[in-house]
Amino acid sequence: MIQILKNKLLKFRYLNLIILTSISHSGFSQIFSAEQNPLSVKWRQINNKGFKIIYPTELEKEAQRMANTIGFIFPYDGASLGVRKTTLPIVLQNRGVIANGFVQLGPKKSEFYTTPPQFFDSQDWLNNLAVHELRHAAQYDKLTHGKAYPFPEEVYLAWMGVSIPLWFFEGDAVSTETSLTHAGRGRQPSWIMPYRTSLLEGKNISYSKANFGSDKDITPGYYQLGYLMVSNIRTQFGKNIFDSLLTDIRQRPARAYPFAGSLKKLTGKTGKGWYTATTADLKKAWTAQDEKNQSSPYPQLNKKAKYATDYFLPAWLEDGNILALKQSKAETPYFVVIDSNQKETRLFGIGYQEQAWFSYAAGKLTWDEIRYDPRFRQRSYSVICLYDFKTRKIKKLKGRTRTFSPSLSADGKKIIAVQIDLSNQSNLIELDATTGKTLYTYPNPENLILQSPAFDQSGERITYISVSEKGKALWAAKKNGKKSKLLNEANQQLNRPIFNSSGIAFNAHYSGVDNIYQIDTASKKISALSASKYGAFNPSFSSDGKKILFNNFGPEGYNIASSQFTPSAVQENNFAYFGKAAEQQENTGNIFEKNIPDSTFQTAPYKKFMHLFNFHSVVPVIENEYIGGIQLQSNNLLNTFDFYTGVNYHRDLGRFEYNAGINLKTFYPVIGLSYENRPERTFYSSAKTIKQGDWREHYVKLNATIPVNLNALDEYYNLGFNVATSLTKRYMPQNMPSNFITSLNFPMEYRFTFSHGKTQATRDIAPRWAQILRFQYFNQPFDQKLAGELFSAESFIYTPGLLKNHSFLINFSYQKATGVRRYATEINTVYGYNNILAKSPLQNTLLLNYRFPIVFPDLEVGPLAYVRNLRGTLFCHYENIGNDTNLSEPKTYGFELRSSMHLLRYQPLADIGARMVFVNKIYNQNPILEFIFTYTF
Repeated sequence: MIQILKNKLLKFRYLNLIILTSISHSGFSQIFSAEQNPLSVKWRQINNKGFKIIYPTELEKEAQRMANTIGFIFPYDGASLGVRKTTLPIVLQNRGVIANGFVQLGPKKSEFYTTPPQFFDSQDWLNNLAVHELRHAAQYDKLTHGKAYPFPEEVYLAWMGVSIPLWFFEGDAVSTETSLTHAGRGRQPSWIMPYRTSLLEGKNISYSKANFGSDKDITPGYYQLGYLMVSNIRTQFGKNIFDSLLTDIRQRPARAYPFAGSLKKLTGKTGKGWYTATTADLKKAWTAQDEKNQSSPYPQLNKKAKYATDYFLPAWLEDGNILALKQSKAETPYFVVIDSNQKETRLFGIGYQEQAWFSYAAGKLTWDEIRYDPRFRQRSYSVICLYDFKTRKIKKLKGRTRTFSPSLSADGKKIIAVQIDLSNQSNLIELDATTGKTLYTYPNPENLILQSPAFDQSGERITYISVSEKGKALWAAKKNGKKSKLLNEANQQLNRPIFNSSGIAFNAHYSGVDNIYQIDTASKKISALSASKYGAFNPSFSSDGKKILFNNFGPEGYNIASSQFTPSAVQENNFAYFGKAAEQQENTGNIFEKNIPDSTFQTAPYKKFMHLFNFHSVVPVIENEYIGGIQLQSNNLLNTFDFYTGVNYHRDLGRFEYNAGINLKTFYPVIGLSYENRPERTFYSSAKTIKQGDWREHYVKLNATIPVNLNALDEYYNLGFNVATSLTKRYMPQNMPSNFITSLNFPMEYRFTFSHGKTQATRDIAPRWAQILRFQYFNQPFDQKLAGELFSAESFIYTPGLLKNHSFLINFSYQKATGVRRYATEINTVYGYNNILAKSPLQNTLLLNYRFPIVFPDLEVGPLAYVRNLRGTLFCHYENIGNDTNLSEPKTYGFELRSSMHLLRYQPLADIGARMVFVNKIYNQNPILEFIFTYTF
């Protein structure tokens, strides 16, 4: 979710979006979830040791387990911060298929998305979430002293956002998850692989680039950056350094850069200083690791990329060409066929996947992708799609499913996949590749988390990965019930096993670098099949089994490489582990192997309509330079009901305004009701003089919106219908004329919007292909004294420009306004509109905009700014075509330059620019220079 605030409107309550969004496991860059579940979901609750577990009825078993686990492990999670207890509502979300978790303030709560992903750590998924997210809860409590009143949560959140960088929050949480368990992302070579690759390749990445990312290069990410810096600080200053740090920040909150100031006070270095020192230490350690490892160079079979580009899961086709799933900073994911000359042929784009996945066999291609519920987007599905190379047709095998990692049998007639139900029961299912019918379900009585299955050549035997708190294991099984554990549980990142002629190949990191290995299913002997310097993944084999095709990671991303099938000895583990000091300081071992209670808690229904109000914040609100006040806010824990009430002072009028409102999101329509008691002022002409008149009014507005959002492959479709009305009653008139209207009775507003488009890549500055239609109609059917209506229609057509990531917009809009609405404007206007004297009432506009990127510099200007891009726009705008202008004489035209940047090392992305507007000579108007400043989160 992205919110844009222009400089003319600054509301303090939106500052919470700056930060502490503590998103822990999602592939999406999302802010706190604003979505809802269907009304049909039944909720229950468990209360234990300050934690309220709210969960759907299907998750009874998992909720009981988490109620025992969370209360037990929190003292360990918060120990090094001096936090031993807390109060925290935790909502278990099971309707979605995207793995995620977060902790937030405003309102204070945590959400665990319970469906385990197909690629994650070597431990139980909910345990993994708990140990990470509870550290965030401890961080919050340390900074706020756990105080919930007098309703300061959004103020705290905004203060944290401008005080503490994201890399610290997430790095400290990753360090904790790694120190308190035998798993954790700090032990995964693939997780820090991009950072290691960049340093060993001699790339100099600035502090800002490492933290904020790049639109052209692979960067470490603030999770990885934070973990490595936090580990270094703890190595040098001990277990309690962050207790001291957060305490000092809390005790001296009113400072510029309190985090940097306190960090320097306690350690002698700011964040920038620690980045420089940590980078030097990392390079030394990783160079030493590289000297110990024996790596082999592999020829690159795809063309060299100009910016970060991945060619995932390469597989040979029957004609010798290579099929891969390609994505880059400039392009969204799509299937591509690459010939021996590295020439690429695009097939088609696909939808969002948490992890890249597809399977090819016998002229067929299958993959899974995420589809959302049209209205209740807490509910999502993982559906299996199939493409036939012969017919060139794509079909969805089955709708509204929760199936993952589909793999085809060698003859293309069957699919093996993972299915996870709403109770978190995981099973392997065999499907008919034509009809989608379930042919067989493999039993999983232990309810191990299952991942990435595959058939053998005969289609009668499968292999797969299991995950539990003990680690990951490799299995082989048949439908007759016989199964064997080929590799016992271990803290190895086992992934994507596939059969070959002499065993099963799979990914692991035995040498401290991810590579491809094989196990002989008879002797259980493990051999290495690759020796990549940075990481090798996703093996597939030639039809004769003599060559192996795989992903070889490099500075630009996942490349395609091949080698002869030559098994070799497994190298010694030389992994450079940076969390050793923190682990020794915690000295707990794996906290999930301790004696966690196994109590059965009393549960109770969680009645949604009995928990509508949840007051959490009183925040200052600044509407504009004349109006400001305070607002009391309430949001319920299931995000189905919002309430606010407040008071504003109008300093130009010297009077107060009182307001309140609700937003009900439980049902299919979203219903909003607002009330304002506000002062008003006007100026009017009377007896050839200008007079001032004042009054107060009661204003009540009711609106209902029906949103419908669909997605399939790389396309989306949105429909929206909104109807609204209001009632205005005016009173206490002062110096008003005799014909002063005292009531406005239920003017009606109708809006309809349809949009369709393609998903956008990182470097797209506008949609490359999209269409939007928007219609509005306003009238006063119940108030004949105020006759008048307005109808408007707008169309937007985005098409690709001349070069990649260029976009051309054609926006034609029409409106017809009569009566009291004759001067209203409800369509887009030409640039410079407010500075040009109109010749006639606005009827239509034609706006032509060509947008294009100029450069992506990733330029760090000291602590002042980190410049991500520079881009331009050429525009030609027409108004009232046929009357005021014609196609040869636009009303305005000109150019615009903008740059996106992070200012003063803060997270919000500022957009700064200028627009030069030239005006048609018939208006006798000088050129207009407009300055632009917006920011997004």
